[in-house]
Amino acid sequence: MDLATFGFFIPACFALNMAPGPNNLLSLGNATRHGFGTACLAGAGRLLAFGGMIALASAGLAAVLHTSELLFHAIKIAGALYLFWISWQLWRAPVDTAESAERPPASLVALARQEFLVAAGNPKAILIFTAFLPQFVDPAGDVAAQFTVLGASFLLLEVVAIAIYAWMGRHLRRWFASPRGKRVFNRTSAALLGGAGVGLLLARR
Repeated sequence: MDLATFGFFIPACFALNMAPGPNNLLSLGNATRHGFGTACLAGAGRLLAFGGMIALASAGLAAVLHTSELLFHAIKIAGALYLFWISWQLWRAPVDTAESAERPPASLVALARQEFLVAAGNPKAILIFTAFLPQFVDPAGDVAAQFTVLGASFLLLEVVAIAIYAWMGRHLRRWFASPRGKRVFNRTSAALLGGAGVGLLLARR
């Protein structure tokens, strides 16, 4: 892989990183509710899931998802159901200050686990790694080394995307400080995540 190819890879990859998918919506919402730093650290769960997917794609194990329709649909349904559950939790989340104070703050581990499960529950992600990353690999070179560089670059750009969405969430916080504003934000996020769940159910290999 030469520098020119890598130069094409970076903007194309960053466009994927910045797409407003379920995980980026989580970062936005987590920053609005829990702060910039917490949202960024919670994104480690997503990075762990994506790192595992890149390793699977590199090993060629992602071909199983291409050939096993049952496995693909099982992961897809589980991921969609989890998104619906998060949507329901957001829709009915308390917004009154007194009511919210009764609930303990969400732990960083719980938020990171949520990011991990949302990422892992999307079988399209590993197929993207299988279809997208190999386009920039030179078969005449060291394929494993090239895949490592591309995968590491994807994860670094994902860190940037997490920070950008968390930054946007932090600045949105002031607009949704009132109970009514919080309710609007929570229910808008719930609707978007629910829509992502429906999209996941309708997705084909």
